[in-house]
Amino acid sequence: MPIPYPVEENKRLAVLHSLGLLDSAPDPAFDRVTRLASKLLDVPISLISLLDAERQWFKSRVGLEVEQTPRSQAFCAYTIMEESSLVVPDAINDARFRDNPLVLSEPSIRFYAGVPIRSNEGLPIGTLCVLDSKPKTLKPEELELLQDLASIVTKEIQLIEGLLDTHDQLALRDARLADNEHQFRSVFELARVGIALIDGDGRWLKVNKALCRIVGYSASELMALTFQDITHPDDLDTDLHLLQQLIKGEIGQYHLEKRYLRHDGSEVWINLGVSKKLRQDGTLDYFISVVQDIHAEKQARLELAALHRELEQKVVTRTDELRKRETELTAVLENASDAYIRLDHAGRVTAWNREAEHLFGWLAGEALERMPQDLIVPRDDDTPARRQWIGYLEHGLHSLLVRRQELQAMHKDGRIFPVEVRMRALAVNGQRIGIMFLHDITERKHTEALREHEIRHDALTGLINRRALNDMLPLAQERARRHRTALYVLFIDLDGFKRVNDEHGHEAGDLVLQAVALRLRTQIRQTDSAFRLAGDEFVVLLEGPHHTVQRVAEHARALIDAVSQPVPDGDRELRVGASIGIGVQEVARVVTPEQLMREADACMYEAKSRGKGTVCF
Repeated sequence: MPIPYPVEENKRLAVLHSLGLLDSAPDPAFDRVTRLASKLLDVPISLISLLDAERQWFKSRVGLEVEQTPRSQAFCAYTIMEESSLVVPDAINDARFRDNPLVLSEPSIRFYAGVPIRSNEGLPIGTLCVLDSKPKTLKPEELELLQDLASIVTKEIQLIEGLLDTHDQLALRDARLADNEHQFRSVFELARVGIALIDGDGRWLKVNKALCRIVGYSASELMALTFQDITHPDDLDTDLHLLQQLIKGEIGQYHLEKRYLRHDGSEVWINLGVSKKLRQDGTLDYFISVVQDIHAEKQARLELAALHRELEQKVVTRTDELRKRETELTAVLENASDAYIRLDHAGRVTAWNREAEHLFGWLAGEALERMPQDLIVPRDDDTPARRQWIGYLEHGLHSLLVRRQELQAMHKDGRIFPVEVRMRALAVNGQRIGIMFLHDITERKHTEALREHEIRHDALTGLINRRALNDMLPLAQERARRHRTALYVLFIDLDGFKRVNDEHGHEAGDLVLQAVALRLRTQIRQTDSAFRLAGDEFVVLLEGPHHTVQRVAEHARALIDAVSQPVPDGDRELRVGASIGIGVQEVARVVTPEQLMREADACMYEAKSRGKGTVCF
């Protein structure tokens, strides 16, 4: 996949080359950032990468030997296209990087996170990035930390850029000083950084407004002082030592982070760049000082260092807490109401609590170091239950999600029973382990089956009810169409049932309904079905190629005969009859379930109108 390029690529490269950072010596300021990033985010590799035309060159690096790699292989080539950051939890699963040589071979990158580093104009010249050979997910606070560190690098580079800009302007001014004093004054006063001209004794010769804002003095107040007067005592010796080296010509310029004492007595951290202006005879004329206010950035660094110390202490405290909680957790798991099983990366049992002993019959000493396939998985090879278990265990050890499933488990004595299993994979010391919680759901399954039976069956007669008929009729129609056979719906309504209820009471009526249901069941085949719709209405479905119109009519009359037999009730006999209407789904006929039922119902009413006790198609 070709790498992307920014729209302003040429302008970006021009800014990068102008900074003079490519192929330059290591810089402690940058190295501190990469060391912090690597340690705080717990990654082996941390880089400050600069994106050149055909390569990425590492200004600072931790955990990587090479100084540069081809740009075509650079993850950072994608990061500079992002607004804020790019995070790749696992490069193997990312289409942009799965074939990258840096992924397939050393350093075997799996995790990557990078934040763009931008110039003063917002052009992305490189990145601060962290890498690992293991997959990793950054927490929001960790990503924010990486962005804070990248901000420090950005400010450092923007400072260099600003200083270069300022120095360029000052050099141009020196060359044209005689005829361009107005331009010099404009640059001097409007510069974003503090600029001062200082004589050999340290007295201010000229200061700009930016410097006055930084130190809180007016220009006239500064003229009455030396730079030594407003320099923090702890930083003065270092400044004077570098200044002497500059005067002697041992160095051409110097940069220093130091503190000024503001007019109100407060401290302000600044980045000081000092160079010298010589007269034509080679003697010192004055010093040029460029002052950048870095108080906020410095405070952030100091706070970051304090945070690092605090984090180290928290790690120690947390370790002690974890040891205590591990002891408590072991006790909880050992006495949990669910069976608890822990598997190592190879799928072997490494923990087996008391409930697991009780549920499966294996003692912990018998189960440890064995595979669950040998302990709790049904033994018959290539059965659906065993295949489900094998797939569940294989995927469970590699999934980041909690996998919940109902499976058939086996007791030590060979007894099979249903269990609910919850399994999750965890990364421990660089390896995946699996933890499982299991409990017996035999009683729950029995309750569900009983509830389902109650939902789909008539409580009085035990026949399948209307709700089940609505589900089963479309399926029966589809089977008939698939096998190219006819389907018959027999709508049965009892004759004289109301008279039984009125004369003998509802208990007698219930007895008749139960007897009718039993007779219907005994008169049909196992492949056919009998339903009670409501009251004294019943339905029979007749399926299969053996049913013809003539045989169905004969079957219907047989049902009427069976229903019409007297029902004994103590010393009396109860009698009802039946009228049957038949709806037919013939081969190749398209009819909805509702239409088929309406046809059978209409035929039943036609049968009643003919004198009852009859069959009507």
